[in-house]
Amino acid sequence: MAATSVPQLIAYAETVGYAGYRGLTTAGAPLFAWGLATGSPWMNSGVTSLTAVMAKTDLGGEAYVAQYGEKEYVDLVSAYSLYIGVASIVMAVVGFGKLAGKVPSSVKAGFKWGCELGVLSSALPNGLYAFGSSLKAAVATSALGDVVTAVKTAIPGSNGISGVANIVYAISHPQSWDLVAAALFVACASFILTAKNFLPKWMPPGSEVVIATAAATAFSVYSAYEGGVVGEIPTLDSDAGISLFGVIKIPVELMDVKALLNVPIAERCFDGSMVKLFITAAIFSGVNFLSIVGIASGFESDNDVPWSAPRELIAQGVSNLAAGAVGSAPVSGSMSRSLVSRMTGASSQMGCIVTALLWIYMMPYMSVMSPTPKAALSAVIVSAVAKNVIMPKKIMALKGTDFVVGVATAATTAITSPTIGFGVGCIFYVAISFVVVAPKKKTA
Repeated sequence: MAATSVPQLIAYAETVGYAGYRGLTTAGAPLFAWGLATGSPWMNSGVTSLTAVMAKTDLGGEAYVAQYGEKEYVDLVSAYSLYIGVASIVMAVVGFGKLAGKVPSSVKAGFKWGCELGVLSSALPNGLYAFGSSLKAAVATSALGDVVTAVKTAIPGSNGISGVANIVYAISHPQSWDLVAAALFVACASFILTAKNFLPKWMPPGSEVVIATAAATAFSVYSAYEGGVVGEIPTLDSDAGISLFGVIKIPVELMDVKALLNVPIAERCFDGSMVKLFITAAIFSGVNFLSIVGIASGFESDNDVPWSAPRELIAQGVSNLAAGAVGSAPVSGSMSRSLVSRMTGASSQMGCIVTALLWIYMMPYMSVMSPTPKAALSAVIVSAVAKNVIMPKKIMALKGTDFVVGVATAATTAITSPTIGFGVGCIFYVAISFVVVAPKKKTA
């Protein structure tokens, strides 16, 4: 599980909006904390495509990095993880865990599609272009740039519209693609999407990702690839890290938590309102928990593994507190990693703990990923969402007003932000339920 997740860790860090290596250096601590708190023998947590795009959109990642720099953005994301951790624990105490299953299926379907479109938009720049910034610059100087400006002016908080514009421009201007980067991207994505048809059955899920990433890395090394790559992966000094009892050294770099609490996150991202920050963090936590509910419910129905909603929501909170403490984006339950854990025969939470320790202690050897093309990592991300974005079966299966709610939620989520989209979807569902009244039966 540790090996098959490495490309995802780097790719999702890129999705958040900071250097890919941070996905490696910060993954161990949240998973370790999750292993201590969860009651599931198989469920794993970490930064996922959903949490990555939600964090980036809520915090206006690209604009924030451009204005304040990556270091301050890392502090911002870390602080947001802390707030989400606190919100998760508070929500568990007040009984939210039991309400999570009440979210309308139409809202969930639309929200999921809108988020997946956001994931796709975050991956395309580095997938089809040698450097993702070239796509963003092209969009800014095109007619789509005027549309983005107009939408953001009319609807404050519409950070998602930039991603939608990126998709439209990239698809409609194939002549602007970088030939080598696009070829790598298409080849890796195609292999990952079709590999299960010809790879040996004994290979664990995720093996296709490792193979595609390794092949792309080898190509980068031997062809002197000139496009975007992961780059240098810093390592801790020999004296750095956490020391236990003066004997055991854990090579994890801790953030200054007191300083994180003073990060001006409300002032810079939530119109100066702490109330808006807490509400957004609570919505993020609730949406996050839906992933955990889905994974745990699947294990319960398939393998008769019982689970406790309050305990898993607390586990989500604890792991997000750990994420904030080491500089990670918010984390949630990971379906792919959980399935790998089950398949490989894990029988207790020790599976998570051992995987976390492997990530932590293997960091000095991760420089092998430095020449990995970002186009290949973008392929990893796109392969996880492409099928549902192109053919949203759950939305298409909705009927009547549910279909309207699903489409409205999807559109709002894609154009504005995941938290706004989810909230609007729920409000729209309640409103349309009151407006639409079932016709009375005629009496003879």
